[in-house]
Amino acid sequence: MVLLNDKLKTTSILNVSYINTNFTYFLQIIQARINQRENTFIATVNPEIAYYAHQNPKYQSILSSADFVTPDGIGIIKASEMIGQPIQERITGFDIFKALLEWGSQNNKSAYFAGAKPDVINDLKVVLKSQYPGIKISGIRDGYFKSDQEVASEIKDQQPDMVFLALGSPKQEAFIAKYRHLNNGLWIGLGGSFDVLSGNVKRAPQFWINHHLEWLYRLIKEPSRLPRIMIIPKYLKLVRKSK
Repeated sequence: MVLLNDKLKTTSILNVSYINTNFTYFLQIIQARINQRENTFIATVNPEIAYYAHQNPKYQSILSSADFVTPDGIGIIKASEMIGQPIQERITGFDIFKALLEWGSQNNKSAYFAGAKPDVINDLKVVLKSQYPGIKISGIRDGYFKSDQEVASEIKDQQPDMVFLALGSPKQEAFIAKYRHLNNGLWIGLGGSFDVLSGNVKRAPQFWINHHLEWLYRLIKEPSRLPRIMIIPKYLKLVRKSK
């Protein structure tokens, strides 16, 4: 049985505390909190985001305000091993997103979606209708809105069970930190997850994911990602120095 006050083990790396548990148990905790309308902020952090947080104290403070920070990247797992506090499992934003949509569809939960490009949102609407028909869409819009306050007001009015933001970091986490008090539901930043679920970006085949090579697959498909990928060794170097 999962209790709302269950204390998850965490592992701190460069002043960011990551949950140290398995995906199944974490999902049960999230679902219990959603059912109880417990205000919840989840930050999904990969090495690129962690490196940025290390350079930007204000953003690191935002991550510290999250209820849960998940290790979204094999680089975070490697870093935990380097400091002798291995994290059990990589928990990605995309996997959380899909699992919550499936569960939400089965349990008639409501969700608000904001982020990505207009074409992506149009495709996402089709996917949601066909694959997750039980989800009540409280609102859905692309990420090119001019007024954060307008989006926040919609969320406040609709009071969805889940708020999914694909605005990219650090914008999505800053938005959540500023407006989460307006809705006692789940708030989570998902980066490029709308692009993947809508079919506009192909996720790595399971073989690459199982062998922790998803980053390499994406680099092959998108060579322009190289500067972002190169942050991983910089991040691991920082972790090594911090030991």
